[in-house]
Amino acid sequence: MNDQNYTTSILVDQTPAEVFAAINNARTWWTGQPGVEGSTNKLGDVFTYRYGDVHRSTHKITELIADKKIVWHTTDSQLSFVTEKSEWTGSDIVFEITRKGDQTEVRFTHVGLVPAVQCYGDCSGAWGYYINECLQGLITTGKVPVHEPWAQP
Repeated sequence: MNDQNYTTSILVDQTPAEVFAAINNARTWWTGQPGVEGSTNKLGDVFTYRYGDVHRSTHKITELIADKKIVWHTTDSQLSFVTEKSEWTGSDIVFEITRKGDQTEVRFTHVGLVPAVQCYGDCSGAWGYYINECLQGLITTGKVPVHEPWAQP
């Protein structure tokens, strides 16, 4: 069952420490309106992500191993575009950081975001954008794209 959780990974030239710092700067790469509210860089921190009236989720940092691993536990969620509005509640968002030769791999897994849940298609597409474009852009260039590809121009 674990292999059904949404997973994606990126490989960058930066160090694990630089990658770790970028992930913990979630308000910069996890964009939206108004975006991330609260602290996102210490064990036990609680923060909320909002994207208009479409998505709201609250997360607690339950694991934080410098330069290696970060886990956000979703304590509450409200997704307006699915029948079960709290689909994310109880899920874990996991970042695993590993040195691979001269590069650093970030393996992202949303434990509980599986094909059987209604938001899987939309949510996995959004995570793909946030991890593979926004987070990777922040890590490699210090910048993130200016808008979400699904947003109205």
